[in-house]
Amino acid sequence: MSMCDAERRLLANALLDISNEWFVLLSEACIPLHNFKAVYHYISKSRYSFVGAVDEPGPYGRGRYNLNMSPEVNITDWRKGSQWFEVNRKLAVDIVKDEVYHSKFEQFCRPACYVDEHYFPTMLTIESPRFLANRTLTWVDWSRGGAHPATFGKADVTDKFFKRISESSTCIYNNQPTTLCYLFARKFAPSALVPLLEQSTKFLGF
Repeated sequence: MSMCDAERRLLANALLDISNEWFVLLSEACIPLHNFKAVYHYISKSRYSFVGAVDEPGPYGRGRYNLNMSPEVNITDWRKGSQWFEVNRKLAVDIVKDEVYHSKFEQFCRPACYVDEHYFPTMLTIESPRFLANRTLTWVDWSRGGAHPATFGKADVTDKFFKRISESSTCIYNNQPTTLCYLFARKFAPSALVPLLEQSTKFLGF
C-alpha cells in the first residue's frame, strides 16, 4: 500500500497545477517509444484513460480477492492491471480523494494479493468504468516467466528488438483497431542508456 500511497501523493501534487490535464506513471526503467508530439497527441485525443483493468478468473486474479472487502468491493468488481497507467484529471481526482476503498485494500489485500496490481484498477472500475480504455501504454515482456518482467541491456538495443515491440499487437483506440498500442517500454538496465542515446534517431525516430 505504501507504493500506491506514494503514487497518490505524486498525483495530488501534480493536480495542484491547474494546467495539468493528463498524468502518466512511469519508472526510471521506462523509455519513450515516440517523440513528445506523438505521445501528447495520442493521449490528448483519446476518449479514454489508459488503465488496465482485467477480470481474471484464475488464482492470480479473482483468487486474490478477500471476502472481507465486501460490500464496498465485490468479487465481480475485482480487477487486475498494470501499475503503469495514464489518467485524465477526473480519474486522478478519483484516485486522490478515495476514502472508501483504501482501508479495505490496506487491511485485506496482503501477499499473495498485491495492492499495486489491484487497487486502482478495481476502484476505477467501480467509480468510473466508462473512462477506461482497459489497457496500458507501457510495453513489458513477460515471456520469460517468473515474478518480474524481462530486463533489457546494451545488447538488446537493436532494430529487430524495436520492430518486435512495434509489431507485437493490435489494440483499440477510440473504438477503432490500431497497431499503435504502446508509447513507452520497460524494463531497461543502465547499460542500455548509452546505445539508446547514441542511436535513438535510428531506432525510435527522434
